Amino acid sequence: MSSTTPPAIARLAALAAAAALMAACSGCGSGRSAEGSPPGLPAAGAGGTLAYAMPSLPRTLDPLAATGRAEQTVTRQIYEPLVESLTGPYGETQVHPGLVLTAKPSPDRTVWALTLRSGVRFQDGTPFNAGAVLANSRRWTSEPAGRSLLPHLFAVDAPRPDEVRFLLDAPVRDLPRRLASPRLGIVSPTALLPQSGKNARFRAGGPPSGTGPFQEAPGQGGRIELSRFAGWWGSPLGLGPAFASVSFLGGRSSAQRLQLLQNGSAQVADPLDPPDLRTVAADPLLDTVGGPGAGIGVDGSVRGIDSPRAIPLLSRVWLTNLTG
Repeated sequence: MSSTTPPAIARLAALAAAAALMAACSGCGSGRSAEGSPPGLPAAGAGGTLAYAMPSLPRTLDPLAATGRAEQTVTRQIYEPLVESLTGPYGETQVHPGLVLTAKPSPDRTVWALTLRSGVRFQDGTPFNAGAVLANSRRWTSEPAGRSLLPHLFAVDAPRPDEVRFLLDAPVRDLPRRLASPRLGIVSPTALLPQSGKNARFRAGGPPSGTGPFQEAPGQGGRIELSRFAGWWGSPLGLGPAFASVSFLGGRSSAQRLQLLQNGSAQVADPLDPPDLRTVAADPLLDTVGGPGAGIGVDGSVRGIDSPRAIPLLSRVWLTNLTG
C-alpha cells in the first residue's frame, strides 16, 4: 500500500486482514483455555500489540514518583496497588479482589487488618507476602510522597505471612481507597535500596519488579514497551491480559495524538482536545470515550476503556478486530 493511501482506507484494509486472520483461527480451540479465556477467544496475550499515544513518556517507572495521568497509566500496568477490583477482558463481568482479599478495620478505625492473596510472585520471582508489604510501607513512611498519601500511618506489622496490619495514630475511614492509589503500587524488595525499605530509593534499570500483568521490555527510541507477564496471578482467573504487549508512544500535542490515531500508528489517543474529539466522533472507524474536556480517542475496535477519569487497566482491554 502506498504512502498516499488515505488513512480510512488503510484502516479498512487492516480490519479486513485481521478479520481474515480471525476466520482462519475460528476453529483453533473450544472450551475455556488453561488461562481462563472464554470459549472461542484467544488465550491471554494472544491479541497482538496495543499502541497507546500520550502527551509524554514517564522519565521513571517508579510508581511512587508517578504524579500525572500519563505516568500512572504506564506504571499501573506493571505495579499493582494493594486494594483493587478486577474484571476480565472480552466482556467478562465477574469481579475479583486484587492483592488484598479483605480489609477489616478495628471499631475505632485506627487498625486495619489486610489479608493478602497467596501464591503471588513478583516478576523477578520474589514472593509477594507480608515481608514485601512491610518493605514498601517503610519506604512510604520514609518519603514525603508516601506520608501524604497515607496520613496518620505510623507502623505496619505482620501477624502472619498472609496478613498485615496498618496502625494509625488517628481514625482513617477510607484506608482501602487510599491503598488503591496507583502511586502505592507494590514493588519487589529487590528494587529497593536498601531492601528493608527504610529510607530506600527505587532502583531503576534492574530486573522487572512488579506483580502486574505487564513488565518492562526492551524499548525503541521514543517508546516504552511492555510485554505480557506470563506469571501474572490474574491470568488463570480469566483476567487477561488480552495483549501480548503494549507500546506507549509520545505525541506532545492533541493534534499529534489525533494523527497517530488516524493513520493507525496508535489505537488509543489519551487525551484529545474538544475539536479533535469532534473529528474522532465524525469518523465511522473511530470512537470517543468521555469528553469534551479531556476525552480519549480510540480505534473503533478497542473495547474495555470505559472512562477517561480512571487510569485504564489494559489487562481488560481488547481489540474486536482480533478477538471477535
